[in-house]
Amino acid sequence: MTSPQVITPVEMLAVAKKQLGLPDIVVMCGSTRFMADMAEADVRETEAGRIVVKPGCDLKSPHELWSDPVEAEALKVRLDALHRSKILIADAVLVVGDYIGDSTRAEIRYARSLGKPVEFTHPEVDPDA
Repeated sequence: MTSPQVITPVEMLAVAKKQLGLPDIVVMCGSTRFMADMAEADVRETEAGRIVVKPGCDLKSPHELWSDPVEAEALKVRLDALHRSKILIADAVLVVGDYIGDSTRAEIRYARSLGKPVEFTHPEVDPDA
């Protein structure tokens, strides 16, 4: 007799998205210096029928929500965790830009550890290439 196969929460999420008939979800990763490039990629991915999620805050641009350095650092920690959640629910990752920093490198490692396909607008910056 074979033992029942255990399905992980990530697998359950994939099944639920398929049962709901949801389009593929792509999450954009990259330095916020490439926000304009992400906006362009968003248009292209959306036109291709994908749901797009991307960074929602650019901490390099002035804003009252992160004007205090202590609050900004706490916000960065929360935003990093939020972005990992975006990667978790996504079907694929698109890395935007011709530069990979430590945060983006960590996001790529996380996505690949989950088995997510990772594509690059600039494939030459793939840290595993």
